[in-house]
Amino acid sequence: MAIRPEEISALIKEQIKNYEAKLDTSETGTVIRVGDGIALVHGLDNAMSGELLIFPNEIYGMVQNLESGYVGAILLGSTRLVKEGDIVKRTKRILEVPVGPELLGRVVNPLGQPLDGSEPINSKNRRVIERKASGVMARKSVHQPLQTGIKSIDSLVPIGRGQRELIIGDRQTGKSSLAIDTILNQKDQDCICIYVAIGQKESTVVGVVETLRKHDALSYSIVVSASASDPAPLLYLAPYAGVTMAEEFMYDGKDVLIIYDDLTKHAIAYRELSLLLHRPPGREAFPGDVFYLHSRLLERAAKLNDELGGGSITALPIIETQAGDITAYIPTNVISITDGQIFLQANLFYSGIRPAINAGLSVSRVGGAAQINAIKKVSGSLRLDLATYRELEAFAQFGSDLDPTTKAKLDRGIRTVEVLKQDLHETIPVAKQTCILYALTHGYLDSVDVEDIRKFEKELYYYLDKDELGQEIVIEINTTKKLPDQEKMDKLITEFKSQFIS
Repeated sequence: MAIRPEEISALIKEQIKNYEAKLDTSETGTVIRVGDGIALVHGLDNAMSGELLIFPNEIYGMVQNLESGYVGAILLGSTRLVKEGDIVKRTKRILEVPVGPELLGRVVNPLGQPLDGSEPINSKNRRVIERKASGVMARKSVHQPLQTGIKSIDSLVPIGRGQRELIIGDRQTGKSSLAIDTILNQKDQDCICIYVAIGQKESTVVGVVETLRKHDALSYSIVVSASASDPAPLLYLAPYAGVTMAEEFMYDGKDVLIIYDDLTKHAIAYRELSLLLHRPPGREAFPGDVFYLHSRLLERAAKLNDELGGGSITALPIIETQAGDITAYIPTNVISITDGQIFLQANLFYSGIRPAINAGLSVSRVGGAAQINAIKKVSGSLRLDLATYRELEAFAQFGSDLDPTTKAKLDRGIRTVEVLKQDLHETIPVAKQTCILYALTHGYLDSVDVEDIRKFEKELYYYLDKDELGQEIVIEINTTKKLPDQEKMDKLITEFKSQFIS
């Protein structure tokens, strides 16, 4: 049977009428140069800053530079697996990391991938690592203390939940130890801790994890590690990944403590990336936006208002100085971003005063708002006692004859320094701190030999646990946050001192 031309024409018209174009399009580019963790890609005209790119061999990259003829991307994997001429695809997604309680107790890299050899992390939620910090109206003033368990910090430079307090000092002066002790003291304090290790040796990170595990602190902690052997892009991303994980808990109404150890290495990694991306160098070869690098990170620490759940992120960034020079470029940048600094001095550390906190250069711009009433009352004269002692100490070296007033001030200063010493990983509850500082500031230690003060302190803590009045005072401080009646405190210290001396 012959098919008429009009039938063929009608069939073609019907097919054209019902035709649906199903084209699968994906923007691709070509690698034109690669090396040192950087790839320049031609052809991705619509790429976004911060967008995730897919390279061959399942290597991911993130767009950093948007130039007229190409984009500059940082590689989040081995540079050796990427070569010139490779095809690169856009994902149209901004870089994200897994977040949520599934990460607690784990050691992960800045991409949220496990490093502890345990099972994969099956997190329900993900968050983009770069976001705008909470605005002023979303925040509440800092008013709750974050107890570190370290006498010299809780009394002299108190830290509040939602504060940003810089820990600064030369290498090997105990900066990381202060931060780790603060994490250990958050046990049973309803505070989640995140430790971000930037450019540390892997053995150092293993040591930190073991310390947390030994003191039963890993269960409420997350360790984000970008070690010294990792490429610079991972070191750059590490703190942003850490604070993104923290924000998930903060917006869930929880309190979070995050440690950045340390931001000096972070700035150096960013300088390396920026110079490789041909960004103009500025002072000390750092790019012009190195201040913004840390300000947009640290501004994400906040105490949210009650309408948003009242959660908080408390940030303790660490900065390493060279020969105690806190006026250098990166230290002054971060000092101006944070709400105070704890300055650790090398000569104090080497003379056996540990933690080696310089009370004159250390400050908390939140101050008494971050202290309970009890410790605020007993620590009021401490800073002045220390400052007077430091001044008289230098003066007394030149003269042997001292008047009684000067000698009394020197003796009080020596005892103050001795009381503020503290052993590593031995945090002290705030109620016990209040009792020893009360004994110090009310003159009960003036008649105790300097070499016996540490013994006096340890036996006082033991006495507080065993004695009925001691237990009552500890409970009262913990519940009311106020200093008990002077009569009651005097009775406690007098009774203990009579037993101690005998």
